Amino acid sequence: MFTLRQHGFHLSLLVVFALTWGWSAWQPLHPDDWLLENYLVFAALPVILISTHAFPLSKVSYTLITLFMCLHLVGSHYTYAEVPFGFTLQEWIGAERNMYDRLVHFSFGLLLAYPVREILVRMAGLHGFWAYFFPVDMTFALSSIYEIIEWLAARTVSPELGIAYLGSQGDIWDAQKDMLLAGLGSIVAMLVVLALNRWRSANALGDIRNSLSVPAHD
Repeated sequence: MFTLRQHGFHLSLLVVFALTWGWSAWQPLHPDDWLLENYLVFAALPVILISTHAFPLSKVSYTLITLFMCLHLVGSHYTYAEVPFGFTLQEWIGAERNMYDRLVHFSFGLLLAYPVREILVRMAGLHGFWAYFFPVDMTFALSSIYEIIEWLAARTVSPELGIAYLGSQGDIWDAQKDMLLAGLGSIVAMLVVLALNRWRSANALGDIRNSLSVPAHD
């Protein structure tokens, strides 16, 4: 039975997401690109909401997922190549392009590797080294799948809209760099999780060593 006490935290995240989505939908810089960027949001949100009953995740995972989706909505409002904060990042690091899309791809790994790890640990029973390796592996895989989806979507729309959607800004290696940043973000996330687990339990490193050995009865 639904109670505010049980689901108040989840409702607060949903409100944050809804407000961000409403802002992003209000007079976006390029409405056609906004719609294209939001197709995955429209597909992902029902899955997340339905799964909260069948397979609820931790509050940490839902917070990280919400934060990533909000970052994506900001990109959809302006297009990734024209987000104002991206130009600020460009000035800070002396880059030759708007860096917001690089930030979001890095955040894809940084913020979503933990929810992926939680799912793998609970459903596949992963432990030790494999509970850190496979979230990184999955992040690289999901990032490459997203780049393929971007390519296919860009092919089906007008050239101008496709260029805005890809956000490559003339970089022929844009997709590869995006995948690399997503992977690096996931590695950072898993190192943080490892450090926290090491702090909480002295057996964390021993569990990693044990997971790399072949059982004697195998």
